Amino acid sequence: MTEKDNKGVILVVDDDPYVLSATSALLNSRGYFTIACQDPRDAVIKLLEGNKDIVLTDIKMPNISGIELLKKVHDIYPDMPVVMMTAYADLEVAIEAIRNGAYDLIIKPYNSEYLLFTIEKAVRYKTLLQVEKNYKKVLEDTVKKRTEELANAMKALKESSLETIKRLAVAAEYRDTDTGMHILRIGRYAKRISEALQMPNIFVETITLTSMMHDIGKIGIPDKILLKPGPLDRDEDEIMKTHTTIGHDMLSGSAHYTLQMAATIALNHHERWDGSGYPRGLRGEDIPIEGRITMICDVYDSLRSKRPYKPALGHNEAFRIITEGDGRTLPGHFCPEVFKTFKENASIFDEIYNEHIEEEMR
Repeated sequence: MTEKDNKGVILVVDDDPYVLSATSALLNSRGYFTIACQDPRDAVIKLLEGNKDIVLTDIKMPNISGIELLKKVHDIYPDMPVVMMTAYADLEVAIEAIRNGAYDLIIKPYNSEYLLFTIEKAVRYKTLLQVEKNYKKVLEDTVKKRTEELANAMKALKESSLETIKRLAVAAEYRDTDTGMHILRIGRYAKRISEALQMPNIFVETITLTSMMHDIGKIGIPDKILLKPGPLDRDEDEIMKTHTTIGHDMLSGSAHYTLQMAATIALNHHERWDGSGYPRGLRGEDIPIEGRITMICDVYDSLRSKRPYKPALGHNEAFRIITEGDGRTLPGHFCPEVFKTFKENASIFDEIYNEHIEEEMR
C-alpha cells in the first residue's frame, strides 16, 4: 500500500519492538499507512519530513518521554492530533498529557477496536481541521479578491466622475477663456488653502474637485454678454451675476456630498465677507467655508488671466490688489482666516500658475 492509497498516515512511536510491530500491522490491515519509530528522536526527524496525519506514541520511553515528544510535535504542528499510550493507568500522567494537548489517552494492553476507533476519530478530526483551514483560506482569498475588485471599481467610478466633472467645467470655461487651465488652477489653489487651514481630508479632496465647477453656470449666459470686450452695463452685469444661481440650480438636489459642495460653491463664490457680494449678500460666517476659499482663489486667478475685457497681471500686482485693494477689490471682501492663509501661501499660488502656463505653451 502506498501513502496515496491509505486512509491516513500514522507515525507510530514505541520503544517496545513487539508493540510497535503489532500496532503497525493492525493499522496497516485497516487501510492506514504507518511509519514506525522505536526512538522518539527519529520520530522528530520523520515528523519534519511532513505528510503525517496523526502521531500515536507511548508515554514511557527512554531519551525523550512521550510528553516531551508531544510538546515537540505541537511546536512543529500545533494542530497535529497526538494519541498517547501508557501501560499505567496513572491519573497524574493522564492529566499532564491532556494538559499538554494530547488528543486522547489509551491504556495498554489496548483493545484493538477502541484503538482503531480512536485513530479513525483523530484522522477525521485532522481532516476537518484542514477543511476548515482551506475554507478560511478560500474565504479570505475571495474576500480579498472581491475587495480589490470593489476598490478598482470605486477607483474607476471616481476617475470617471472626475473626468465628467472636468469636462463639464471645461465646457463652461472654454466659452470665455482660451483654455480650461483656469479651472485646474482653481482646484489646486483651493486644495492648498484647505490643507493649510487643516480641513478634514474628505473636505480637501472634495473642494479640489468641486471648486473647478464654480463657474458652471456660465453655460447659461448669452455670448454677447459673456464675451463682450468692454465693460458690462447695469442690465448686462445683473444677467452675468445670474451664473451663480444658474450653476446652483444645475447642481443642487443631489444626495451626493461632492455635488452638494459643488452647488454651494457655484452659488457662493462671489459672496464677500463684508456683505457686498452676490447673489444673496451674505456676510461673514454665513458664507460657507468652501465658498470663502474658492472666492479668493478665483479672484487671484482672474487677475492673473487674460480676459476679453482685461490683460493678464503679474503675481506681484495681483497680490497687491488682493492684499491692499484697488477700489474694485478690497481686503475686507475676504474671510480673515482665508485671507491670512492666502498671504502665507501666495508664492505657491504663483508656482501653480506658472506650471500651468508652461503646460499650456507645450
